[in-house]
Amino acid sequence: MKNSTEVVIIGGGIVGLCLAHQLIKRNISKNIIILEKEKSIGCHSSGRNSGVIHAGLYYKPNSLKADVCVSGGKRLKSWIKDNNLSINKCGKIIIPTKRELDNQLDLLLKRGIANGAKVELINDVQLKNMIPEAKCTTNRALWSPETAVIKPLEIMHSLENNLLDSGVQILKDTKNWELETELSQIRLKSNKIIKYSHLINCAGVQAEEIAKKFNIGSDYILIPFKGHYWRLKKECKIKISTNLYPVPDLNVPFLGVHFTPTADNIPIVNIGPTASFCLGRENYFNYKGIEPIRSSTNLRILIDQYLQNKDNFRGYVHKQAFLASPRLFLKAAQDLIPCIKMKDIERSQKVGIRSQLYNKKANSLEDDFLCLEGKNSTHLLNAISPAFTSSFSLADLIIDRSNFF
Repeated sequence: MKNSTEVVIIGGGIVGLCLAHQLIKRNISKNIIILEKEKSIGCHSSGRNSGVIHAGLYYKPNSLKADVCVSGGKRLKSWIKDNNLSINKCGKIIIPTKRELDNQLDLLLKRGIANGAKVELINDVQLKNMIPEAKCTTNRALWSPETAVIKPLEIMHSLENNLLDSGVQILKDTKNWELETELSQIRLKSNKIIKYSHLINCAGVQAEEIAKKFNIGSDYILIPFKGHYWRLKKECKIKISTNLYPVPDLNVPFLGVHFTPTADNIPIVNIGPTASFCLGRENYFNYKGIEPIRSSTNLRILIDQYLQNKDNFRGYVHKQAFLASPRLFLKAAQDLIPCIKMKDIERSQKVGIRSQLYNKKANSLEDDFLCLEGKNSTHLLNAISPAFTSSFSLADLIIDRSNFF
């Protein structure tokens, strides 16, 4: 059996769905197949996302992240409004947990303004009016009113239904397919052959392996980091109605433990995530998904970087690597809310894995989105935060930069 199509998209995450949507909306292609290896969409990074629509404060101006975050956030909010989906327009506060971090507020303010975000400095009185229990070390904090929280899976399912109505084929449970690059075709387990004019690889934690089938991305290794969450207990008297973040170490690609309200009608406040070394790309729980060879290679990279005194790795090890420990996690939470106790929080079932890319040639972590071109193919290898926020604009950026389109 053969099925000829113009575009195959590998991965039914948020970027894959938005790519299909934009290809149709821009009248580029209506003959699209999405291959999703799981039985339903949203089983991995996109569906496990924190749900925060970022405002664009952290990213270096003129980076790809900066180029698409603000516009992408606005477009995502428009989709939510048009489809009557859940959103909590709660904003975000960023506070320095140490005096020496105070000047980072000015840097984030400058970046946010340069990137087109709405952001302002507030004082201790304003902070206490929003979150009375919050600790303000320097009498200053940053307020981002356009940060919001959504339900990732709800958005993905609405996109999925829209695409199905538009004639897109979403083939689920498609594992162990064979790629025949010279023939520009994929052979499924059923022996069905899918021929394509162009393939877009946005498979998240699996994207690096797929790219290498095209002889693309040999200089890159994916290092997964696991994010665990806790949450405030229902009976906890601490009430947090907005996102509360620490000033981040901008040398480290993680934002630190923070408080995030959900978009649910029942108020829940998640705390996290951690950024622990992960034993496999899908090692969410216990001993499932462990990849011994890959894990040992990744661990050697982290140790080497630490011994070379690389700022990003040393900062990561000293500040975030061991936050899976309840005691250290609680201490990180207390840097923001000093009165919080272990009796106030409980473990959440929420856990995700961040697919962080390491550049062997540059000997450093990739800090920006990375999109590489191959034969009749495009490969998104570093779809890290704020990929969900940016998804519609990131999809357009990928299309615009593709040799085929």
